Amino acid sequence: MFETSFALLGLAAGLAYLLGSVPFGIVMARLFGLGDLRQIGSGNIGATNVLRTGNKLAAFLTLVLDAAKGGIAVLVARHFLGEDAAQVAAFTAFLGHCYPVFLGFHGGKGVATFLGTLLALAWPLGLAACATWAAVAAIWRISSLAALAAAALSPVWALLLGLPQIVVLAIGLAALIALRHQANIARLIAGTEPRIGKKS
Repeated sequence: MFETSFALLGLAAGLAYLLGSVPFGIVMARLFGLGDLRQIGSGNIGATNVLRTGNKLAAFLTLVLDAAKGGIAVLVARHFLGEDAAQVAAFTAFLGHCYPVFLGFHGGKGVATFLGTLLALAWPLGLAACATWAAVAAIWRISSLAALAAAALSPVWALLLGLPQIVVLAIGLAALIALRHQANIARLIAGTEPRIGKKS
């Protein structure tokens, strides 16, 4: 029984990783005739970089789809295998976005997928993280700063909302987001980080 459960968790992890690996930013950029997103702006495959092309619809669809793939991975895993599988799926879907097999393991920074997984795991926590992102973005107009704040505070929100079972996962995801934002952190310190909506 244990071996079967372990195998099913591994299957959930693998499928969630593959779903997370779908590069919707690149897909949207091609569908809208925007060119190769990896050659535009920061070269990132996420919604913020799509927005730098000036196409708000493509950026919005990228945001929604990148969040949805994390959320869907969590909800499907939970439905069939329970909460442990949901957390495993959340983590591996996030890894898939950041290190996608379809792009030679060179992916995005995972913010939308991070928010989508939190919304699916526990919607109050997801809303708190989204609100943190929105508040910081509205004040400073810097996407990376908003992402780092939302990620860093997510374990705190989990504790305050009575969700201790999600704290370890939230810490792990926050650490990976910080790792993926090393260059952004350097630019934030230098005062050269671009603001939201700035075209390439």
